[in-house]
Amino acid sequence: MKRLKMALIGSGQIAQVTHIPNYQSMEEVEIVGICDTRLEAAGRAADKFGIPNYYNSHVEMLEELKPDAVTVCVPNKFHCRIALDALEAGCHVLCEKPPAITVQEASEMERMAEMKGKLLSYGFHFRSSEQTAFLKNRIRKGRMGEIYHTEVKWCRRRGIPGWGCFINKEIQGGGPLIDIGAHMLDCALYLLDYPDISYVCASASSRLGKTAGVGLMGSWNPDNFTVEDGLFGFIKFQDGTSLDLQTSFAINQKQKDVRSVKLYGSKEGAELFPLALYGEEDGQLSDKQFPFMEMRDWHIDADRNFVQACMGRAELLVTAKQGTYIQRVLCGLYESADTGMPVIMK
Repeated sequence: MKRLKMALIGSGQIAQVTHIPNYQSMEEVEIVGICDTRLEAAGRAADKFGIPNYYNSHVEMLEELKPDAVTVCVPNKFHCRIALDALEAGCHVLCEKPPAITVQEASEMERMAEMKGKLLSYGFHFRSSEQTAFLKNRIRKGRMGEIYHTEVKWCRRRGIPGWGCFINKEIQGGGPLIDIGAHMLDCALYLLDYPDISYVCASASSRLGKTAGVGLMGSWNPDNFTVEDGLFGFIKFQDGTSLDLQTSFAINQKQKDVRSVKLYGSKEGAELFPLALYGEEDGQLSDKQFPFMEMRDWHIDADRNFVQACMGRAELLVTAKQGTYIQRVLCGLYESADTGMPVIMK
């Protein structure tokens, strides 16, 4: 059996904790190389995981190894350039979310993938869950009726990351919206099947991030905090339906961490995560839960889908076109928060 030659660009936490172990568990994948701008970091990762080649130049790695596919695990600012280089070299690309920093970058990546006839996907792994698949199928069958409002939330009480560049706007493009909120937003818009948008509006805050405090995910330097610590938005779709969004790294709520997608339909309501349905049955109000659908890390399912799609055995779950749509929404929300005005979406 021909194995998929996979290379990784970026040797940080998401590569070592998630993608490398996932790929090494798949007999149809061979990890042929890893790259990091810090050669010693790439070397340590290669030694730890038994990867035969390591580099500090992704261009050199692509030229020498000629991998079939590449997984991009670098800060958001560098997604576009590296993905374009990998696509130009004839590789399929799985890029960690978000797609990029700007809509223009995401669009350019999508166009390059189409021009080269290669797959381009993004690490929105929550839509890989069986809970999401179950609800998507239920919506397709009309079981929920018309979905007229959606609520999206990922809020941490004090979850400002104390490592990496998550609080650096120049490198990341933003804070919780582009980092964690994007996951729930992507999941909701996937379920809604990417409706045409009329406008978005949002407000943002950095009150807690710019002051020192207790952190549940390490400490941070408030002097270096240049992103929002919370963003709260609203999306109005052209068909008259709507979506509310709440996302934060730090907010004074009771729970340490709350993440959910809630959909309100004319026949029943539903929420993720975990999955539950709310409606009426036989003249009575009815709540349904699904305890056998476990909450777990769905990165393995997302990585497996990408591998199988590269080998022509599955349909790609997260496409480049969908990624561009999500990027457009993220940028619209940030623009509205910055200007204080609604943003009309074309």
